[in-house]
Amino acid sequence: MYRDGKFLIGMAGDKEIVIEPRMANRHGLITGATGTGKTTTLKTLAESFSEAGVPVFFSDVKGDLAGMAKNFPVTFWDIYGNGGIPARTTISEMGPILLAKLMDLNDTQSDVLSVVFKIADDEGLLLIDTKDLKSMIQYVADNSDTYALSYGNVAQATATTIIRNIVALETRGADTFFAEPALNIADWFVTGWDGKGMVNILDAGQLIHDSTLYSTFLLWMLSELFETLPEVGDLDKPRIVFFFDEAHLLFKDINKALMDKIEQVIKLIRSKGVGVYFITQSPKDIPDQILAQLGNKIQHGLRAYTPADERVVKTVADTFRANPEFNTYETILALGTGEALVSTLGPDGIPQVVEKTKILAPVSMDVNLTEEEKQQAILTNNAYLRYQNMFDRDSAYEFLLRLNEKKAIEKEELAAQIAFEKEQAKISATEAKQAEIAQRKAEKEAEKEAARLQKEQEKEYQKFLKEKEKEEAARKKAIKQVATTTAGSIGRQIGRSLGSKGGSAAKTIGGNVGAQLARSILGTFMK
Repeated sequence: MYRDGKFLIGMAGDKEIVIEPRMANRHGLITGATGTGKTTTLKTLAESFSEAGVPVFFSDVKGDLAGMAKNFPVTFWDIYGNGGIPARTTISEMGPILLAKLMDLNDTQSDVLSVVFKIADDEGLLLIDTKDLKSMIQYVADNSDTYALSYGNVAQATATTIIRNIVALETRGADTFFAEPALNIADWFVTGWDGKGMVNILDAGQLIHDSTLYSTFLLWMLSELFETLPEVGDLDKPRIVFFFDEAHLLFKDINKALMDKIEQVIKLIRSKGVGVYFITQSPKDIPDQILAQLGNKIQHGLRAYTPADERVVKTVADTFRANPEFNTYETILALGTGEALVSTLGPDGIPQVVEKTKILAPVSMDVNLTEEEKQQAILTNNAYLRYQNMFDRDSAYEFLLRLNEKKAIEKEELAAQIAFEKEQAKISATEAKQAEIAQRKAEKEAEKEAARLQKEQEKEYQKFLKEKEKEEAARKKAIKQVATTTAGSIGRQIGRSLGSKGGSAAKTIGGNVGAQLARSILGTFMK
């Protein structure tokens, strides 16, 4: 309840327990065992802020907060688009640190994811949905040699692992969560016709079953407020109050980088007019560096069944500024449903003495909303028209698809050119070979013709020699005949000369001697 310019929480006897509006952005904590009234307190605070014109945002895990729509302006949101207006974001807006948490990446994989984001940013490539991110990771891995010197090496095996985790994330609804139109937080900062602040309720009935996605989404919304809102210093009242239910999920298995980011946001976001209230069972669910930033504390009952539980309660009791009227430790153990120990910051920012408080019942305490009424509230909300239809604009996936198609065409053209050149080389080789064969054949024919001609010349020469021999033999025969005839004639003359002087014997001897003499003289010609 908002009364006299203050947020009324409850009553400690006759004393009103309030949160000073100027201190409401100093954050807070609502803790207590199951069934002690944390949800009732959440409603009371949310209604008080709304009555003061301050928008609030919280998640409805059990489905029992929708009844606030009966008395307050309410906008229902749901990342799946079933129980509320689709609450989407983009890969770029989520960022590599939160995405690494969402996919449970190790340090090496987280570093690679950050490199991919950096390259996409440097090259002006939009990362909107999961297919953008997958294609970008594959592109960087395929071109690792190009980026290695400037950004570091991206191993193909690491890229494959991250892509596999993205596919697993898609099965958890990421393909509908990471899309456009993305949620514009300006739609949270509205008021109803009666001036009440908008109560933004995230339907988390389905989402809570994926605790990592649940906590990451709420942390993203908190980060969006931090990144988007300007510095405003200390305002008279917060610009918006953010309730983080099941807050223990936020700090489960987170790395140092994310823890540092959460701590930074919690420390600095109050100067932007944002109050953050964590809701969980025990303060020990909240890291000490975060717990130290929470000035307004509402502690419902805790139960101590073991020595370890007793130590927790003792620690919780010691965090309050003691009230001499009661024992804080024993009171925590004895608190009934709807009761709480409350310590808020005074106007000067100093924690007040803890008070045992009866929390005020919210206006919507027993008010329910049927599913039909809820759907009617969703469909008639102006924001529904802006977010109902998803669209897919040109982004990294489309750009890289065109780039790959261009490269494929160039590759085909290069392959065709290479094939053509190979074919031309093959044709040239064939023609050269055929020319070589033809040349060899011509040479063989020429050699054959030369051999034939040489053989014919030799044959003609032999014929010529034989003719010459025949002519020589005929010449010699003729000479021999002449010589023989001449020798015989000379012999006969000699013989006749001798025979006339010596008778027939002398004639014979003379003829023989004459013949011998003639042959001796003409022997050369008679050969």
